[in-house]
Amino acid sequence: MHPLIERVNARRDQMLEFLEILVNTDSPSTEPELSSVVSHIVGDRCEDLGAEVEYISQSGAGDHMKAVWRRDGDETEGLLILCHLDTVWPAGETDQRPFRVEGDRATGPGVHDMKGGVAQVIYALEEVLVDGEPPSRPITLLCNTDEEIGSRTSREAIESLALQSRAVLVLEPSVPPEGSLKTFRKGVGGFDVKATGRATHAGADHQAGVSAVEEMARQIQYLHSLTDYERGTTVNVGVVQGGSRSNVVAAECSAEVDVRVTSMEEGRRIEQVIRGLEPFLEEAKIQVSGGVERPPMERTEAIVELFRIARGLGDELGLNITEAGTGGGSDGNFTAALGVPTLDGLGAVGAGGHALDEWVSVSAMFERTALLARLLQEL
Repeated sequence: MHPLIERVNARRDQMLEFLEILVNTDSPSTEPELSSVVSHIVGDRCEDLGAEVEYISQSGAGDHMKAVWRRDGDETEGLLILCHLDTVWPAGETDQRPFRVEGDRATGPGVHDMKGGVAQVIYALEEVLVDGEPPSRPITLLCNTDEEIGSRTSREAIESLALQSRAVLVLEPSVPPEGSLKTFRKGVGGFDVKATGRATHAGADHQAGVSAVEEMARQIQYLHSLTDYERGTTVNVGVVQGGSRSNVVAAECSAEVDVRVTSMEEGRRIEQVIRGLEPFLEEAKIQVSGGVERPPMERTEAIVELFRIARGLGDELGLNITEAGTGGGSDGNFTAALGVPTLDGLGAVGAGGHALDEWVSVSAMFERTALLARLLQEL
């Protein structure tokens, strides 16, 4: 075992205790007061490590936490680390499924996405900030509390900090089963489609009605036909609501549509198609709102070079580091779209994000903590 991994492994109990605190503190995206608690827990640890800590407060999300380590007067481009503290789980979930370690697996709400990664950041920074000395290059850690709901209140801060950085490291979970780092992600779009018809009695005056439900059924078939696996484009109608009673021709029906694309060019194309939907039924009406909100993280040469550095450092540590991509989005999508070299998936190795059986590998946490420490030292 490499000496750096051994040093991290020697703090196994402390790291797991910190992870337990994070996991057992509920932080749903939609309850700002709860997610703010975790933000301050992490902020306190950063202050202990000598950071200048700032909390960014706003309505609609918990406090975002920004921690900065830099030498006095150092204005050089630094490194930006991105984490999110919110989870998809409601308040009280940790009472039902508290943090547990069985063998090499740690489980609990949000342990994989992405509180395991947050714990790794703190302990990687402990390796970098030896004897309390500031790093040779500025390091900024931004932990937001609304990533799972689109980062609407934190996107501005993310992009502003990224433009001041030479590289961005994202502590989202790695890609199973090998724990691959992410060098590309799909862009994410969300659309709301509303069909309007004319309500009549379904028995006495059926022919005079215009069914919004029927109109939406045809729209759904068309929308799903837009999926093109060769292009990497998927369109999914995930939520549909309409009608009032079975004996009434439905006057209204709405649908929520998820779109994933591999390039902004494709994003613009599919957005134009969906926004241009026309009704199939005479006298029906269609309204569309929304668009591509997270640009894709495209696999650029700058991103590949970051991966090559990480792979080389992995070789040094005795780790086999591979690359992959995913259809899911992260805050790394925003920074990569600005042209800032971004490496994602540096967080926990495990599986089951957003699922009841999510887990992380404890031994891999120490390995990936060491890898992050080396990246912070070398970049």
